[in-house]
Amino acid sequence: MTKSALLHYWLTNVRGGEKVLAALGEILPGADIFTHAYRPEPFGEASRGMLWGHRVSESFIARLPLGRRKPQAYLPLMPAASRSLRLDGYDLVVSSESGPIKGIRKPAGARHVCYCHTPMRYLWDMREEYYRRAGLAGKLAMKAFTGYLRKADLRSAESVDAFVANSAFVAERIRRIYGRESVVVHPPVDVEFFSSGEPAAVPFAGDYYLYAGELLDYKRPGLAVDAALAMDRNLVVVGNGGLRAALERRAAGRTNVVFEGRVSDERLRSLMAGAKALVFPGVEDFGIVPVEAQASGTPVLAFGAGGALETVREGETGLFFRDESVDSLCAAIEELESRKWSAELCRKNAARFSRGTFAAEMRRAIGLT
Repeated sequence: MTKSALLHYWLTNVRGGEKVLAALGEILPGADIFTHAYRPEPFGEASRGMLWGHRVSESFIARLPLGRRKPQAYLPLMPAASRSLRLDGYDLVVSSESGPIKGIRKPAGARHVCYCHTPMRYLWDMREEYYRRAGLAGKLAMKAFTGYLRKADLRSAESVDAFVANSAFVAERIRRIYGRESVVVHPPVDVEFFSSGEPAAVPFAGDYYLYAGELLDYKRPGLAVDAALAMDRNLVVVGNGGLRAALERRAAGRTNVVFEGRVSDERLRSLMAGAKALVFPGVEDFGIVPVEAQASGTPVLAFGAGGALETVREGETGLFFRDESVDSLCAAIEELESRKWSAELCRKNAARFSRGTFAAEMRRAIGLT
């Protein structure tokens, strides 16, 4: 009987990576979870030692000051922390990775499959952008540790027998950075849930665009807000983050931009169902939100790069704008409003990314079928 371990960088919030881990746990119901830090509150879990029925073990990062609240602060220690995890006796190791967890000491004879959300962006492709946004302490830390962490990240790939990328976009990064090939298996999306939504009650029902995501610079929420202000279009902004206060100041005195902060899945589903389109202006490794919007029957206006190129069918389920500029997005909005869109085609496209499809493809990638 195969004894399995699931690895995840840290479990302190519920985002796309954690939803992937939950789906992997359904494929491997008897697996134990290993992570650097586990904070149960966001998961609604009463016991620190269990998550979704899986036993959870933490590295020594969790025992350091604020280790469970801000594990990222201990990034330079994580290569050593990963190697300290005791995985003796496990035959199968599956890592859910966009941080330094895959560099474990692989047990003799075990197979290690890495589901890679992306090689660490703050070390590689987006290092300069993260550096610009960092404070003084962050800049000093990046200067001091980037070289060391890059070497550790490259070494960590040596423990992986097979890479699985969450998109062709990430597969290219894996090839370029690690020199490894990978199979592409797109993340699971709860398309059934989002297909059953009813339009939400908002001040401008049926006549609004939607932005949904963290309000961080690399996600470019300012493009959505500025385009709405420039064209006097209604926009609902869902999400929190460091840019929220600045964006609210930018829209002060205007009634056509509404900020909702974080919302429940049910509220998000309703907002998606009632929107004219989702505005997706950033570059994502995959991007679950555009799939959720299409499952709701709503087209997507996306910047033409990254994972959106794999999830949106241009002219059928949405449009791409080619420049990260307000003018380019405004032109795309005008084009979208000149066309008719099929909710049925949007839902049909989203069905490609169902949880069932993910489970079947991952079982093949892991070697269970």
